[in-house]
Amino acid sequence: MAAPGALEPATGSVPGTKVELTVSCRNLLDMDTFSKSDPVVVLFVQGSGSSEWKEFGRTEVIDNTLNPDFVRKFVLDYYFEEKQNLRFDVYNVDSKSCSALKQKDFLGQAFVALGEVIGAQRGRLERPLTGVPGKRCGTILLLAEELSNCRDIITMQLCANKLDKKDFFGKSDPFLVFYRSNEDGTFTICHKTEVVKNTLNPVWQPFTIPVRALCNGDYDRTVKIDVYDWDRDGSHDFIGEFATSYRELSRAQSQFTVYEVLNPRKKCKKKKYVNSGTVTLLSFSVESEFTFVDYIRGGTQLNFTVAIDFTASNGLPSQPTSLHYVSPYQLSAYALALKAVGEVIQDYDSDKLFPAYGFGAKVPPDGKISHQFPLNNNAENPSCCGIEGVLESYLQSLRTVQLYGPTNFAPVINQVAGTAAQVTDGSQYHVLLIITDGVISDMLQTKEAIVTASALPMSIIIVGVGPAEFEAMEELDGDEVRLSSRGRFAERDIVQFVPFRDYVDDSGNQVLSMARLAKDVLAEIPEQLLSYMKTRDIKPRRADPE
Repeated sequence: MAAPGALEPATGSVPGTKVELTVSCRNLLDMDTFSKSDPVVVLFVQGSGSSEWKEFGRTEVIDNTLNPDFVRKFVLDYYFEEKQNLRFDVYNVDSKSCSALKQKDFLGQAFVALGEVIGAQRGRLERPLTGVPGKRCGTILLLAEELSNCRDIITMQLCANKLDKKDFFGKSDPFLVFYRSNEDGTFTICHKTEVVKNTLNPVWQPFTIPVRALCNGDYDRTVKIDVYDWDRDGSHDFIGEFATSYRELSRAQSQFTVYEVLNPRKKCKKKKYVNSGTVTLLSFSVESEFTFVDYIRGGTQLNFTVAIDFTASNGLPSQPTSLHYVSPYQLSAYALALKAVGEVIQDYDSDKLFPAYGFGAKVPPDGKISHQFPLNNNAENPSCCGIEGVLESYLQSLRTVQLYGPTNFAPVINQVAGTAAQVTDGSQYHVLLIITDGVISDMLQTKEAIVTASALPMSIIIVGVGPAEFEAMEELDGDEVRLSSRGRFAERDIVQFVPFRDYVDDSGNQVLSMARLAKDVLAEIPEQLLSYMKTRDIKPRRADPE
């Protein structure tokens, strides 16, 4: 879902309900020369009694389309007695991390009040996008649905058999898209599985989805599932579809249920057409949904570890061109990233002691290369007191070590994984922040370390600083295709990567840059923590009464 937050109500207001907004666009401007636009929608809200617009959240980026249907929703507190003004800005972006939006990529905007969407027929509002002089910008479609209070969550797994072959040189790269039906017969997208490469018999990983997202508490509501063959350029090939319901799925939990995948076009054209394959429900279970806050209130501690890149490619720290250069006027990118993430996460760490390491440097007194040396020079206790203590030790290390190489991630990942493996009962969760400037030298070992760590109470944040290309980092961030090593797949997605350059505010406002960076890099931590707890069936401890 989009970043949690609430419209700012007048003092004492109690929200009447929570409303989920689903966003689609049609006939957007085409900004790319050799493909279609890659749109994202940014929602801004206007504070009550204020003219100031604040960013509330963003959809995901969808590649190569002028007619996107976004999966990520906006969940808003709805106040009947207030006018809640919303602004939707649409941009074309060229990278997965879309924080630095540019005016030249602006595709249009629309202003609406939340009450207008809720009051529209069947909660569906269509508005023209405006703001690009002399151009028709297309339209934005908003669907509002009140969320039920149901806290149940479904875990299910599906596989397919003998799907149609769509790729010329290979088989297919199948994935599933789930839609819930609306009262007017239309459908709203609610989940996408991962892509399974080069197979006609995929087995998708188990996934969880709230009951309210799948059917909003209406157990007989139709759920439509489309099967697609993934294409890199975004023009995914339709294989076929089938329909079911929450009630049908829940009845099937005691037995394998097989659905025929049908392609209506093929059915019309070919008399002997049977189907385009089958999908089998392998497992289906329902349990109460616990939140990140439930675990934190129950005593789960977040343990924060920092690893900083001291390789020579960063440049001599004494030179202004160096990424480690300490200016009397502003923090380096390394220090900014460290402060941005650390100052948010330290609120959840009771002892405020953070292990901090450097890697890729020659370390005194013997000048040996190390990939996990303590920044405070204390191998027995590498913990620093607070984020300020980490910063102090980092600056001290810059004066004493020799920047060298190569860029090895595996040693420090394995170091934190070793600590995480000691307590796996849910009372401790580890977050490793790696700040780096370049290409990973030990990619195979790093992938192996991450696959191993994915079974532990641990997340990894990688912030890339400097102008380098970071394709390898995108591979480690397994949002599209699940990371694997030597035939083993990561149990969960535990890596979040962002390039720092996308967060540098044009006005030079470092506070704003830090806030944006922290928001994006920490966005996946709650879900990653929950995914660990769910796979281990760990319930939150009850908070002690105050």
